[in-house]
Amino acid sequence: MSFPLLTIITFAPLLGALVVLLLPKDNERGIKNWSVLISLVPLALSVFLWFAYANTSGGYQFQEVHSWIPQLGASYHMGVDGLSVPLIFLTALLTTLGLYYSSFTIKRRVKEFFLLFLLLEMGMFGVFVSLDYVLFYVFWEIGLVPMYFLIAIWGQPKDRPQYAAIKFFIYTLIGSVAMLLAILGVYFVTGTFDIVEAAKAKPFANDIFLGSLAFWAFFLGFAIKVPSFPFHTWLPDAHTAAPTAGSVILAGVLLKLGAYGFLRIVLPTLPNAFKAWSLVIVALGVISIIYGAFVCMAQWDLKRLIAYSSVSHMGYVMLGIGAAAFGVGATEQATINSQAMAINGAALQMFNHGIITGGLFFLVGIIYERAHTRELKKFGGLSAKLPYFYGIMLVTAFASLGLPGLAGFWSEFLVFRGAFDLVKVYAAVGVLGIVITAAYILWKIVQFMFLGDYDPHKVDHWTNLTTGQEEHDPSDMALFEKVTMWPLIAFMVLFGVYPTPLLNFFNRAANELLQRLM
Repeated sequence: MSFPLLTIITFAPLLGALVVLLLPKDNERGIKNWSVLISLVPLALSVFLWFAYANTSGGYQFQEVHSWIPQLGASYHMGVDGLSVPLIFLTALLTTLGLYYSSFTIKRRVKEFFLLFLLLEMGMFGVFVSLDYVLFYVFWEIGLVPMYFLIAIWGQPKDRPQYAAIKFFIYTLIGSVAMLLAILGVYFVTGTFDIVEAAKAKPFANDIFLGSLAFWAFFLGFAIKVPSFPFHTWLPDAHTAAPTAGSVILAGVLLKLGAYGFLRIVLPTLPNAFKAWSLVIVALGVISIIYGAFVCMAQWDLKRLIAYSSVSHMGYVMLGIGAAAFGVGATEQATINSQAMAINGAALQMFNHGIITGGLFFLVGIIYERAHTRELKKFGGLSAKLPYFYGIMLVTAFASLGLPGLAGFWSEFLVFRGAFDLVKVYAAVGVLGIVITAAYILWKIVQFMFLGDYDPHKVDHWTNLTTGQEEHDPSDMALFEKVTMWPLIAFMVLFGVYPTPLLNFFNRAANELLQRLM
């Protein structure tokens, strides 16, 4: 029997959650230390998986197939390919950093927080490794409940956390029900719940009407999660209300589940229907890019601004995927290359957005813990008072706007490289989003927060995180905050200078997908 690597990665957080459940409630430091420690297990194994995956061979590797519910035809089928390996690492990294950061900042109902966070990690891992529809759906739903409680219980009262949580729950549940109907439709046509086998059978290939119904049912489930315009309205409320680590995971990983669903399930399983509606998807992606960026220009709450920036940046993912779908059926090598470029850009944007926007939400939490406000008009001149924080924020913000030399540049470049060859007019319009993004990053974040003269009267009081005492002027980043941000900054620079390690995974997966579609 082969080593069950994916099972251990997926269920190690569940073991951690069970231990947290047994620990005494008043042993807060023990709960925190154990949660961070157990999160290092899937992180270490995800690093091993990164180097152990044979890119030259490609395909699904480390597969585990066992009979699960034979009466239903569902199996315990796990496996990874070039698309899922980097996303598993991203999930493990952001979860460990989120737990580490929270071990210093969460003071209330500690046991419940860390228990739910570990359960959420298990659900996210499960989605990325599942190759059976029933297993995929179970893990998809597992992540819904912990995030609901993380928002509702640990959100700031002034941000209406209960309202934001129920809105998130209802939106996601509606999408899940639609996706379940699509899964059943695929099963009735193909006779299997296996994601790989169902894709090979090409259900509804000769029935565009039923294929379109299945496509839009899947689309609703995944687009809400992305979130794509116009299904995005739950996201700003959820982000604003969520605790810092919750926002990091929501932006860094949970949004990627929807985009992953498009590449793992919808495009390979329903290519004809996807091609038929591809320009609609491309248009929604472009609208998300520009609309999200313009709304950022109108925000004065820093956290809400970054939340809307996620709508804009995930629009690049939808543009890339939609452009690739538009080229389905082409035989010209140039078109196939452009499709691969678009998919590479979309997948790379999923990873880069995770580390960049995850970092931005950590930075919002860092300033909020001191100032107890996120209103940009309350700040100004902080570059003189918080030089370390200023430097970290500059690198992260510039990566977000796509500055060459930082990670965000390559994903946007590849998306437009593919999209301009496939959907020229839409790509040309989408480029405006880059300009608007630069405007709100430089104007709202850099100028309002850091430039100009420092006015000590704008913020009522600053809290020193080391002593817990109020002080007249803000203190710079504490060591635990620096440790939280260092890995993310390192990856922004590393993959900005040398994105090849990531592209080796994504390009292999993209080419295999396109070969199957041909």
